Amino acid sequence: MKPNTPDFEDTMNAIGNLKDREIVHEMQESFLDYAMSVIVDRALPDVRDGLKPVHRRILYSMSEQGLTHNAKFRKSASVVGDVLAKYHPHGDVAVYDSMVHMAQDFSMRYPLIDGQGNFGSLDGDPPAAYRYTEARMTLLAEAMLEDIEKDTVAFRDNFDATSQEPSVLPTRIPTLLLNGTLGIAVGMATDIPPHNLSEVSDAIIELIDNPKATTEDILKHIKGPDFPTGGIIYDINAIRSAYSTGKGSIAIRARTEIVETKSGMFQIIVTEIPYRVNKATLLQKFADLVRDKKVDGIKDIRDESDKNVRIVIDLKKEALPNKVLNQLFSYSQLQETFHLNMLALVDGIEPMMLDITTILENYVKHRQIVVRRRTEFELKKAKDRAHILEGLKIALDHIDEVIAVIKKSPTKEDAFYNLIKKFGLSELQTRAILDMRLQTLAGLERKKIEEELEEKRKLIAELESILASAKKILGIVKAETLEIKEKFGDERRTQVIPNAIGEFKAEDLIPEEKVIITITRTGYVKRLTPDTYRLQNRGGKGVIGMSTKDEDEVDQVISANSHDDILFFTNKGRVFQTKVYELPESSRTTKGQALVNFLELKEGEYSTTVFTQQKDNPSKFLVMATKKGLIKKVSNEEFSKVRRSGMIALNLKDDDELKWVKPTSGKDQIILSTELGQSIRFQEDDVRPMGRLAAGVRGIKLKGKDLLMSMDMINKEKNAKELQVLIITEHGLGKKTNLEEYKVQGRGGSGIKTLKVTEKTGKIVSMHIINKEEEADLVIISREGQTIRTKISAISTLGRDTQGVRIMKLTDNDKVASSTVLNPEVIK
Repeated sequence: MKPNTPDFEDTMNAIGNLKDREIVHEMQESFLDYAMSVIVDRALPDVRDGLKPVHRRILYSMSEQGLTHNAKFRKSASVVGDVLAKYHPHGDVAVYDSMVHMAQDFSMRYPLIDGQGNFGSLDGDPPAAYRYTEARMTLLAEAMLEDIEKDTVAFRDNFDATSQEPSVLPTRIPTLLLNGTLGIAVGMATDIPPHNLSEVSDAIIELIDNPKATTEDILKHIKGPDFPTGGIIYDINAIRSAYSTGKGSIAIRARTEIVETKSGMFQIIVTEIPYRVNKATLLQKFADLVRDKKVDGIKDIRDESDKNVRIVIDLKKEALPNKVLNQLFSYSQLQETFHLNMLALVDGIEPMMLDITTILENYVKHRQIVVRRRTEFELKKAKDRAHILEGLKIALDHIDEVIAVIKKSPTKEDAFYNLIKKFGLSELQTRAILDMRLQTLAGLERKKIEEELEEKRKLIAELESILASAKKILGIVKAETLEIKEKFGDERRTQVIPNAIGEFKAEDLIPEEKVIITITRTGYVKRLTPDTYRLQNRGGKGVIGMSTKDEDEVDQVISANSHDDILFFTNKGRVFQTKVYELPESSRTTKGQALVNFLELKEGEYSTTVFTQQKDNPSKFLVMATKKGLIKKVSNEEFSKVRRSGMIALNLKDDDELKWVKPTSGKDQIILSTELGQSIRFQEDDVRPMGRLAAGVRGIKLKGKDLLMSMDMINKEKNAKELQVLIITEHGLGKKTNLEEYKVQGRGGSGIKTLKVTEKTGKIVSMHIINKEEEADLVIISREGQTIRTKISAISTLGRDTQGVRIMKLTDNDKVASSTVLNPEVIK
């Protein structure tokens, strides 16, 4: 820049006008101006029409271009270009992205733009460029702009003052709640979920009818968010809290279903996913969980979606469907949390956190202003027309005089002023008379003017009465709300569950039912329902209970409740715990799944006995017995928290093994039986409680190679006269004997005879204490997997020193492995 030039002089003058200013103050003011600009003009919606400036400008531009719902589609580029040129001084990407969002039926509960072409997908696919897509407004969007030409809202200059734009739309629909919004401003953010139009309309009517309505009253109509993608939301208390304060979290779950295929395999079908979840990302997450082994039991994942979501998850044969589903809820976006934050601009300038009642109150207030301004506009228009009609009527009533005045006037201007002077007309009336055609003098035309005038006078009276009554204005708002509801209302898509997800456990999705559990000698376990085995007569062959390997055989069979905790006690004296429903559910003939998949068993360690902890009837003690006749009583509390790696239940001596565990009240009686037919009955008090690490005391004195075969408890509340001892032998014989034949002895003795063991009977394998009067069933399973279920009442009652009767017919090489009694609750 050269000295002594005009530019140089201007620069020096400007420098001379500079003033010193603290940089802190300058930064504060500049940042505040920027923050308010972002808050008011970009990021936050107006509580009245629920729109951010960019969305409002897009809809207004489309309205100006005549892109109504029944108009021909027009290129999106023309809309974007018009918005940029006239109203929105920002990038074209911002405008087009906003336009796309308003056209996506998975983003907007009620789309405002009808798009033609690729507008993106639920998989996160981007939309086509705006030169390829076309758009027009939906009918619902037109309702947002209805009456805008009637001075219902204030207009303001656009960014370069070349045209005007509405500061807010007169909208007949409460868009802020219907479609929700998401926005991040400077130092604040908003996230409002979409809702159902019918419910919101009912809430508005409630507020109009009852201005003192509380949030509780509003929530009788609005059940919660209603997402375009459906899903399930939980916890009415969380919803109520969020709507009362304007801030809170609402849990959303996908809609899922567990189905069984014709081949007996299970699938998880996902038909609705949480709001704003990318389906492709969700599927990738499923794959990652399977790869990282965070979720077990998934065989295959397929996306079979078309216009509707359908994700199919094939499960492995041994998988627990409900457990897999819960894992997916825990580790993936199949369950999400919507963090509700209802922040919006009040009166277009002040950002405020609003509860749901305040949002509706602001909307109703806005509609009252719109109705009043519209009425004032229509009143002015009606009065103007009536004024003209009154002038025409005067002229028609004095038509001859009017004609005479006009004829005598030398010029048009003289006629104009002479008519005003002669008849006291206004300039508007006089101009209308001079413009009147001769055909107006016809009788019918004259009558039309009189009828129109009468109509306008009635309209003026009606409009004035509306403006004079706030109640009538509210009545119009209510009527128009009902009209919108009837025209656009639909059914709720998102289901509301009153309970909180946090109150759900894995077992809440699993039916509580009685099951039978079988365990083989090599450690395969499975569960199945009791009705798997049909009832047969005593002495039958039974049905195939499971397929076993040549070297394997069934060792144990017990009945339990699917929600019980199950404790596995091993030959090494250790104990492991799991849930009954976590055991694989299998068919009658399959062998099940290896226990090593559930329990951290050591080499040479296997489960010898199983005990189920009933959640509704916990026992006080557990009594344990070993194959060499030792017995031990331990407090049940010692096993309340069994580690996944297992814990010691008792210390064993020499080559002894833990074989039986039974629950007890602490005051019951214990009965033991040996393989060779000896039995002893004694008081539980004879066994003092011990710690887990104790070895126990002698329960029965064994002779020769005899080993303890079974243990059962005699409940203290039972009458001994009503009880019997049921004995089953390895060759399928059995009998019932009255308990009274077993006298109470001291612990540690040799006992008395309970069955005459011969080659025909084989050794004793099971003993059960049963009630004479109860209609219980007996399930027996052989080592080769043959199973029979029969009525216990069909088994003969015999003395202690007898062989029994045939209960199950076995093949030459097969033997009874175990048995269990199904009590009346299981049978029902």
